[in-house]
Amino acid sequence: MENHTLAETLADMADLLRPAAIRAAATLKVADHIAAGAADPGELARRCGARPDLMDILLRYLASLGVLQPEADGRYGVAELGAPLLSDHPTSLRDHLSMTGMVGRGDAAMVNLVHTLRTGEPAHAVPLEKGYWESVNNDPEFAGSLMRNFSENLVFDGEIVVHGYDWSGARDVVDVGGNSGAMLINLLRRHPHLRGTLLDLKNSAELASKNFADAGLGDRCTAVVGSFFDPLPAGRDVYLLSAILADWTDEQAVAILRRCAEAAGPSGKVLLAEVNLDVRGGGLAGARTELMLRALMPAPVRTVPELVALAQQAGLRLTWQGAGTPFRSLLEFSG
Repeated sequence: MENHTLAETLADMADLLRPAAIRAAATLKVADHIAAGAADPGELARRCGARPDLMDILLRYLASLGVLQPEADGRYGVAELGAPLLSDHPTSLRDHLSMTGMVGRGDAAMVNLVHTLRTGEPAHAVPLEKGYWESVNNDPEFAGSLMRNFSENLVFDGEIVVHGYDWSGARDVVDVGGNSGAMLINLLRRHPHLRGTLLDLKNSAELASKNFADAGLGDRCTAVVGSFFDPLPAGRDVYLLSAILADWTDEQAVAILRRCAEAAGPSGKVLLAEVNLDVRGGGLAGARTELMLRALMPAPVRTVPELVALAQQAGLRLTWQGAGTPFRSLLEFSG
């Protein structure tokens, strides 16, 4: 009996249906549609774009979990447990759990964790046959999620890029893989003599262009659609790589740095502000975070000597090292 109970407990811990059903409800906006008045399975199926028979099964299962509340007339309400699935809930998780959201798409890769353990590669590439950022940036359905997740607040000690580097001798900077433009917005507000160019894939570049205009920086910032594996806009003073290389293998990181070196030429600088999410040695408490990070990115932990070695392979030499922070290193390179 004891072994049977242990087996049941382990099976319950490994259950994939429960999180999949909740994430499906978030993706289809089931709670939002119920709140808007579509509480019976047929109407919910129509609004969600789902099959009525399968929607009925999903609703019954969610009710069994306590996420929905079945009513006497066959309709459903949103239970207290399911309230965070509402988009307007104060602590809403809908976008976080949605499979059309950035976080939800990344989380879905966890089911392929065995690929990461065998190869060291991010698990995201297995079901989609392409990397996370390629998926998020080229699929139109993720454009809205990128916009909703935009914040001008810098994370992981990103402020050291703005305040910890001498920008007085630079006129223009290229934010290579600059995502939504938050870094350039902060940088150009603090240093009004600078002009900026952001280079990233389609969805991010289009969002950044809008953000620059909204911030009143459209005359000083330009967003360019492109890949940092291809030739970059040449001849600028500084090529910034902020929190980029952790998402790529050593070979890919060298290729990115080499493109920056080519574009910078003999007179430009490559500024590497890399995030180091070192959770090694965290014991049992840190294992979950470390495993999750490794499933999402190939190199969340790179020391300064390791980064310098990669830059040297790309033909760069270290010319300055900032003080750094617990989460960031700040390194300047020249060709």
